[in-house]
Amino acid sequence: MKIAHLVPTLHPGGPEIGLVDLAGAAAEAGFEMVVIALAATSDTTLLSALRRHGVPVAELGMAPWDPRAVARTARLLREREVDVVHSHLAPADVVAAAAALRNRIPAVSTLHWVENFPADRADRLRRTAKIVARQRFVHRTIAISQVQSGWYRAVGGSERNLLVVPNGVTDPGPTDPDKRARRRAALDVGAADVLATSLAPMRRDQGHELLLDAVEELPDAVPLMIALAGEGPLRPRLEARVAATDALADRVRFVHRHQDPAELLAASDIALHTAGSAALPTALLRAMAAGRPVVATRVGGIPEIVSAATGVLVPLDAVKIADALVALAEDGERRDRLGAAARARFEADFEAVGWARRLREVYEAV
Repeated sequence: MKIAHLVPTLHPGGPEIGLVDLAGAAAEAGFEMVVIALAATSDTTLLSALRRHGVPVAELGMAPWDPRAVARTARLLREREVDVVHSHLAPADVVAAAAALRNRIPAVSTLHWVENFPADRADRLRRTAKIVARQRFVHRTIAISQVQSGWYRAVGGSERNLLVVPNGVTDPGPTDPDKRARRRAALDVGAADVLATSLAPMRRDQGHELLLDAVEELPDAVPLMIALAGEGPLRPRLEARVAATDALADRVRFVHRHQDPAELLAASDIALHTAGSAALPTALLRAMAAGRPVVATRVGGIPEIVSAATGVLVPLDAVKIADALVALAEDGERRDRLGAAARARFEADFEAVGWARRLREVYEAV
């Protein structure tokens, strides 16, 4: 079975990064992958990673909503002898549904966001139009969490062809102590320091300002360091705030965007995620795969993957976040216990091969 995954672009920082995890598991799950990106990107990180897995990648180099994209995509699907097209994010959903219809093959779409707060009436109309189109032309819509599924049913008024398939991530394997030590040294983190890492992209909805507010609440005596590893439009602003504040500059490290998340988590002691909304953050799945305890905000689908056995859930409150970080930083035994439970939960529910096999069942059904 050959599946084409259609995305707006392969620029790192969005949900497209999950295609690399899927590419590594596809063969074992019994299907082939082709990836088509509507627009080209100058950052070839994801493109190179997919090709290392033997996945053919085509970038159409088209502007968003270019009407020619449907014909070009349909032609590629025919040339590659694709059986199912699986789309991600709005521009790709529209093109995939139309191209699949032309080729008389099924279309599957994954939801990646929860759009609870449209900015205005035009936004609400666009959201409604996307839902109506998906219900009419897409054979299966995949929600990645129960919370997201409930949102979609509420705004769409129907659960027709809707199912929940949580994402998965690649097993990073055991931690190499030498690599861990080198990575911590590169971040200027001492052996006795506790390192908390955020992998969240630096966008407005990911709560980085709240995270820095929490860091400013940390007592001076606590040997806690913070690594921020995501990319995004807010990075310059966040770097400026840290550089201008001694309490932040002493603790916060910005990580180069090409840093391997698995290596960074292996060097860390705690995973930190302070988003204001979330369907099912892949960053937390990677933390669980690495066997790291989590401090995360109690929003969206996060409580579906983080429990009292695997981490600490906190409200959107800087003081509460700081208190949770201090408590974990001062209790290494508890960190080890929570991390082991997080790793076990990952192996049971979120490992990439199991995810790929669940997706194959969807493809077979359509």
